Amino acid sequence: MSIRDWPVAERPREKLLERGAASLSDAELLAIFLRIGVPGKSAVDLARHLLMRFGSLRALLEANLSTFSSELGLGPAKFAQLQAVMEMARRHMDEGLKRGSVLKSPTQVRSYLKALLRHEPHEVFGCLFLDSKNRVQAFEALFQGSINVAHVHARQVVKRALAHNAAGVILCHNHPSGVCDASQADIDLTQHLKTALAMVDVVVLDHIIVGDGDPLSMVEHGLM
Repeated sequence: MSIRDWPVAERPREKLLERGAASLSDAELLAIFLRIGVPGKSAVDLARHLLMRFGSLRALLEANLSTFSSELGLGPAKFAQLQAVMEMARRHMDEGLKRGSVLKSPTQVRSYLKALLRHEPHEVFGCLFLDSKNRVQAFEALFQGSINVAHVHARQVVKRALAHNAAGVILCHNHPSGVCDASQADIDLTQHLKTALAMVDVVVLDHIIVGDGDPLSMVEHGLM
């Protein structure tokens, strides 16, 4: 049965317009993006098939071009559209952060950092540089690989903070395993960078660890 034959209230597009995007399932959201199905499958049926094949919506969104395009109903054009949608979402969050103080929107900060880092296959360390009113000036990914004192060089972090004339920073890195627990290496690194940045009057406001689920705030967990 075509989606056009469904009751109006059950059609994904109409449901979104009536109840909002949050009311839709992963399959329904994906179906709106796909727009059309393939022979024998409606857009929703195709979306469900793809979610089963990839295992999750996140796995589909993070697939590379080759893997993505190998699946039924997908190809380079859809891949490009999807990458554009995700980048617009990241830029929307970035603009929202830059309009106000990060201290007033900790949830938004974490969502933004998760969108930037969760898909990375390796550990990536970065900084949000803030002005004297705690507004975001820039985000930079500075190091990749094992995140510890030996690999994250304080001199480079200080150099970039000075380049942005930052008054504060929020440190962040991801755990590709998905586990957000802070290791002793994470705690040692945070203290090392706090000491180095304090010498140039830059305050470390937090260290966010990104994984599956909600990112971990080291400040909220009393780890710094």
